[in-house]
Amino acid sequence: MTNRSLELSLEKREELLKALKVRFEKNMNRHKGLEWANVQAKLEENTEKLWSLNEMERTGGEPDVVGHDERTDEYIFYDCSAESPTGRRSVCYDREALESRKKHKPENNAIDMATAMGIELLTEEQYRELQKLDNFDLKTSSWVQTPATIRKLGGALFCDRRYDTVFVYHNGAESYYAARGFRGSLRV
Repeated sequence: MTNRSLELSLEKREELLKALKVRFEKNMNRHKGLEWANVQAKLEENTEKLWSLNEMERTGGEPDVVGHDERTDEYIFYDCSAESPTGRRSVCYDREALESRKKHKPENNAIDMATAMGIELLTEEQYRELQKLDNFDLKTSSWVQTPATIRKLGGALFCDRRYDTVFVYHNGAESYYAARGFRGSLRV
């Protein structure tokens, strides 16, 4: 059952599909061998996913197709903005981290924002896959899914690209910075 509040107007859907098509055609290196007509048909069959893609777009993620899972027949979208999406920065890792802060709390956290958008944070492996397509996060960093063992001890992981190398770091999950956001993935 589709939640009406999460549906885009016909005009907004057409605007989003046009933007996605332009980005798809401009960045064929991200999805060699895939055709836009097939992606668009899948999106039109799954209009609820358009709302999530619109949220990715609205918050500066510049979502694009990075692969096709032949086993499930799903197209995989990642945020492909050059830097961590502007509308998702200055957030700590998760709700527990947000609630643990006594002073100077950020407005939100990465996990809750991603869930509300209907997407998932990239894993470290997905982040490394993304970096093979182009150079991302040269000035910013992005939270990535953190193993429970690290999170249980108060930490969280983030990644960036410096010196032509992808780095994985740790920080207290409650930390937040103007240059750190998160990248998401969506399967359609």
